[in-house]
Amino acid sequence: MNNIKEDIYSKYISELNDLKESDSFRSFITHAERDKKYIYINGKKYLNLSSNDYLGLSSDRELINEFYSKMKCGKGFHQEFMLGSSSSRSLTADSVIHNELETELSQLYHNEVLLFNSGYHANIGIIPAVTTREDLILTDKLNHASIIDGSRLSFAKCLKYDHLNYENLEDFLKRHRDRYKNVIIVSESLFSMNGDIADIKKLVELKQKYNCLLYIDEAHSAGVFGTDGLGICKENDIIKEIDFVVVTFGKAFGSYGAFVVTKKVFKEYLINKMRSLIFTTALPPVIINWSLFIIRKIADFKDRREKLFALSKEFRQLFENEGLDIRGSSYIIPVIIGKNDGTLKMSKILKENGFYCMPIRPPTVPDGSARIRISLTSEIDLDDIRRIPKIIKENL
Repeated sequence: MNNIKEDIYSKYISELNDLKESDSFRSFITHAERDKKYIYINGKKYLNLSSNDYLGLSSDRELINEFYSKMKCGKGFHQEFMLGSSSSRSLTADSVIHNELETELSQLYHNEVLLFNSGYHANIGIIPAVTTREDLILTDKLNHASIIDGSRLSFAKCLKYDHLNYENLEDFLKRHRDRYKNVIIVSESLFSMNGDIADIKKLVELKQKYNCLLYIDEAHSAGVFGTDGLGICKENDIIKEIDFVVVTFGKAFGSYGAFVVTKKVFKEYLINKMRSLIFTTALPPVIINWSLFIIRKIADFKDRREKLFALSKEFRQLFENEGLDIRGSSYIIPVIIGKNDGTLKMSKILKENGFYCMPIRPPTVPDGSARIRISLTSEIDLDDIRRIPKIIKENL
């Protein structure tokens, strides 16, 4: 019996050992507290440079206190602060607060809106729901894992075009468009591991030229881009030209969940066809209420957005002065180290200097491009991080 158990588990043990030998093994690091720009781990304080809370909203004590000040109502609580929804939206969880948030978002984006439990739920649900074996998915090679998984769950044929290479994308369209009933082009707007930005207007041009559907993931740009903080697509005034604009609350909005900005036909279609929406318990009212609270204030955080862009520009210049290999043009700054072991070592050195920067390794990024990914937030000042480029240069 013991031998049988060993045979059953040996495959998994062997794979874990391979991960450890290649410096690709991951484990959770438990922190005690997040306090604005700092994180506390094992009694030590670090500047948090691995957060997606780009505007610092999720740990803003004044905002949180204002939100919870409205919670008590006599001896009980408002329904909007309940902690569980108990069922899917198609059963009994389609509350007034869910509809209120969708309505408010619809007015802001001038299109239909549908809420989801997370960006991951959105990407693994929408793509397979709207495609069949008769369709083709054309996806940027560096799209997020959730987009990759959504494409894999689809029965459609999937081809990857070179990152931000729209000549390559158009070549695929020329060769394959007529062979498929529908083609859906899928891209992030701001790429989470590279910090670079797609040419959304060019994608719209190709969508229209070849009669395709267009799907843009705004996870890392919404909240920050645009005078109203509603993302790159809204900033470029082309929301109506895009079939699916997916936005998450879990980054700059400082909340949890996601939504898609789309056309009425697709909203109704997804409600009836999208498995990761139909077969999951809805987000709790308190989360929806917090998201609504933030959405109503997001346009007011212009100063935070401007500070973040200015900080990013100045900080990037310091890396360029040191001749370091960085990518992109945003507040996500990947410093390419190359090998896994060297990246782990660099992360440890930065941590010893008070900077919490997680190493990013394959398969999250391509082989040979392991990196230190620095995520800036509006709470950080240049003097907080000025030493980092020199520390990296000295330890390469």
